[in-house]
Amino acid sequence: MKYPHLASPGRIGALTLPNRFIMTAMGSNYAEEDGRCGERLKAYYEERARGGAGLIILETSSIVWPAACSMPNMVGLSHDNFLPDLQDLVSRVHKHGSRIAAQLNHSGKVSQEDVAAGRPLMVPSLPPKAGSGMFKLLTQGEIRHFIKMAGPDGKGARYQVVTEEDIAGIVQSFADAAERCQRAGFDAVEVHAGHGYLLAGFLSPAFNQREDRYGGSLENRARFLIEVITAIKQRCGSDYPVLVRLDAMEYRIDGGIRPDSFISVAKLAEDAGADAIDVSAYGNTSIGIAFTEAPLVHQPNGYLAFAQAAKKVLSIPVMAVGRIELDSAESAIANGDYDFVGLGRKILADPALPQKVTSNRPEQIRPCIYCYICVSQIFINQPMMCAVNADMGHEHTGLIACDSTGAVKGDRPRHVVVVGGGPGGMEAARRLALGGHRVTLMEKAPDLGGTARIAALAYEPNGRLVDWLSAELKRLNVAVQLNTQATIEGLKELAPDQVIVATGARREAPDIPGKNQRHVFDGEQMRSLLLGGKTDAITKLNVLERAMVVIGQAIGATRSIGLVRWFSRLWMPVGHRVIIVGGGLVGIELAEFLVERGRLVTVLDPDEKLAPELSIVRRARVLHELEAHGCSMYSNVSNVRCERHRVTYEHDGEQHSAAADSVILALGAMGDTRVADSLANAGLSVSVVGDCGRVGYIDGAIHSAREVTEALMTQWQQGADAAASHAPTPEPLANTA
Repeated sequence: MKYPHLASPGRIGALTLPNRFIMTAMGSNYAEEDGRCGERLKAYYEERARGGAGLIILETSSIVWPAACSMPNMVGLSHDNFLPDLQDLVSRVHKHGSRIAAQLNHSGKVSQEDVAAGRPLMVPSLPPKAGSGMFKLLTQGEIRHFIKMAGPDGKGARYQVVTEEDIAGIVQSFADAAERCQRAGFDAVEVHAGHGYLLAGFLSPAFNQREDRYGGSLENRARFLIEVITAIKQRCGSDYPVLVRLDAMEYRIDGGIRPDSFISVAKLAEDAGADAIDVSAYGNTSIGIAFTEAPLVHQPNGYLAFAQAAKKVLSIPVMAVGRIELDSAESAIANGDYDFVGLGRKILADPALPQKVTSNRPEQIRPCIYCYICVSQIFINQPMMCAVNADMGHEHTGLIACDSTGAVKGDRPRHVVVVGGGPGGMEAARRLALGGHRVTLMEKAPDLGGTARIAALAYEPNGRLVDWLSAELKRLNVAVQLNTQATIEGLKELAPDQVIVATGARREAPDIPGKNQRHVFDGEQMRSLLLGGKTDAITKLNVLERAMVVIGQAIGATRSIGLVRWFSRLWMPVGHRVIIVGGGLVGIELAEFLVERGRLVTVLDPDEKLAPELSIVRRARVLHELEAHGCSMYSNVSNVRCERHRVTYEHDGEQHSAAADSVILALGAMGDTRVADSLANAGLSVSVVGDCGRVGYIDGAIHSAREVTEALMTQWQQGADAAASHAPTPEPLANTA
């Protein structure tokens, strides 16, 4: 077995876990409006239990619901009315051998639902005034979701400094909620004392300016937390496991929590009866880059040092979180650096990750690409989603195509031809193959991946998804035909029951004066030069540049994303000063790729906002990093003209120019149903997936594949059911071409 220590059992207090994987608490917005755990939420957690998680920590839940909620659809723990659904959730998790803990929380100063309802935010002391740089990044559609943060009177948040009487009441609310969870059958509870919530506010010197016995010294600042732990232990018994989530660091917060004070608080929590410490971090989330430092770290194994430091001084188990990779986790647990690994994004992307590890199939794990769509949805008060796992949030439909449940099947296997081998086409082929259907995939290029290949050059995790989808198609015996142009004659010869067209978007360079000059390339030309493929753009290169490109293609180097990423740091057919016209997804990711290779990049975009296709959190990170690399970015640009060594443009009513050795036109992507239309007109049954229908990010392709394949498989199932009952066959789906 590759990961024997991760697959081994572990203990937290009196509780034995079957493995070392813990699903961390993540807000989903899947709960019902009345705070109950409805079917959608239960099915979501049951799927992670079916996937083998040793312990599932229920998303952060309010001990005083409907107050102190950080999102609209938050789980409530404040009344016995919640008990029946909580009990049902627990039994469904236990059915699969997993354990489950409830996370107890009072959201304090981040209780946005209190703001919306006109209730004051409970805080240890009045917080310092702080603006937010996030709003300038948001699109108008995203901003609309923030309107309620102005409160019913439009004056924004109001604050209430909690009194000692308030504290005593909140301590009892924690104990009440813990006892209620114990009665519901939860195996443990976790007290959330991090991430800017109420208990964290008391622990942080930056936000706790009190002068009573709950402020000042570290022991005083920790008093509230210690009283909560003590009250829970008294109410539920000393053997009932209590985990505590703590911040080891508050990034970009002057005078905030630091690792030494975290260690001291962790020891106090242990002395009070805590059975495990969950090591996290927080930061100034009003700064774009900060959210990907903490609490959702971008750096792999980001908080490893904090967990190691805690393990050295604590006798109770330590749980590490923070984009921890499996190889690192296996080594760390073997070395005794920590005891359990907390999974968040990874277990959203693949709920069966623990099971695939414990059954020695780690190569089958669907990778997280760290696109931050999951958390960005919560930012705008929407249900959580995953870019690579379109089944997430739909588990309750019973129509998901994954290893643990199978897919909907009809009366007989169909033969489906998928035209196009980008993410959308590959995902459609995978899902149909999982459903028991025979699938042929045609791709005109020599490699699978489509535009995701160029995206993988800019952002390496995208390549992991391409590799995984390719491996899955091979494992599921999908007949992949590369270098194959789909024709009406060829398709009719195959006689498929259904054709799915996933040929991607059409990219036409906008009509910009000077676009035909030798130093001006469109996005498609640049893709072909970097990754191979036929293009007339090679005629724009000098003799040496042509030779380099031809040789790279001849030896197959351009077919390897990894080799191109490496070699492009040494040479590529792009000058030092690069102007990118277009600040959407393609333009921004291309800028990211070029600045990492030492190019001086300027981005010019005609629209109001840059990179609207990217999730809020990823957008904030990318734009911050581009600025840090000296990339100049301008929106609302007009009258762009390419000249011999420069580009002229209009911005804010003034004429500007910028020197340019190379110009890349990253505009003009649009849906392209021409192939689909021709096939439909020839009498074939056709559905459209991905960018050829609507241009979007990887999530758009993956999710459209789910929608189309489930509609088809449901139709086939209904047809089979109708035939079995001698009922009229349902009308077939209309062509979506």
